Amino acid sequence: MTPSADNPEEESVGHSVHDSAGTGLPATRAEAARVPAQTRPAEMGPGRSAAAPCARGEHTHGEPSPQARPVQRASVRGQILDALRAALAAGELEPGEVYSAPALGERFGVSATPVREAMQRLALEGAVEVVPNRGFRVVERGARELADLAEVRALIEVPVLLRLVRTVPPERWAELWPLAEDTVRAASSGCRAAYAESDRALHRALLSLSGNEQLVQIAEDLHRRTQGPLLGGPARTQRAELLADAAQHTALLDALIAREPERAAILVTAHFTTGTA
Repeated sequence: MTPSADNPEEESVGHSVHDSAGTGLPATRAEAARVPAQTRPAEMGPGRSAAAPCARGEHTHGEPSPQARPVQRASVRGQILDALRAALAAGELEPGEVYSAPALGERFGVSATPVREAMQRLALEGAVEVVPNRGFRVVERGARELADLAEVRALIEVPVLLRLVRTVPPERWAELWPLAEDTVRAASSGCRAAYAESDRALHRALLSLSGNEQLVQIAEDLHRRTQGPLLGGPARTQRAELLADAAQHTALLDALIAREPERAAILVTAHFTTGTA
């Protein structure tokens, strides 16, 4: 793709950029970040999303699914953002590597503009950083940084949940069972991207009972930062670890419904110190 004068970052990425086939993605990983090429809302059906590349058993490597169709123009920006978030959570975009918007746009079947807009949003979230005239580098996070983020999340979420367990009626907690069950199903699939999405949905719903939208937004931003790929670690969390994390969700919800603050305190603290997402 020929770089434009007003978009210098569209220049071809050099050899230091992760691009084994001129696409901006590694040959064996590029398809994992691919969104359906035109997914009409009626075809997606309830609960179906382009956010998680392995959520429905689709191919994450090699050739794209035969069901892939170009995304609708009206929703392309949001679908690209969701797909990039999912690729980050699944480890399909590797820490330290630089990806160009034009190359990713070509892979997605869209122009570089919505990809660049999505990457700018991810930069605000701390998932990537802008590399002038080249593209976007996936932020490298080590175990220490992820542990620090988990500690900050615990400082915010634990006191809120322990306050709410004394005031929120059991039936309100019980309404969140479908979300907890979603995390178990996602964990069973072994797909980290699908699990990350369901995990955030449950934590967001738990904190929403506080009625403090600012708190919910801050907590979710921190949560997203903990769900990126781990530098030097495995690209994918083991299925058993996801299932253990999901089991902590159901146990915590049990304690909240039973209005047992002591048990809830133990469970929610353990969730942040041993959790995977």
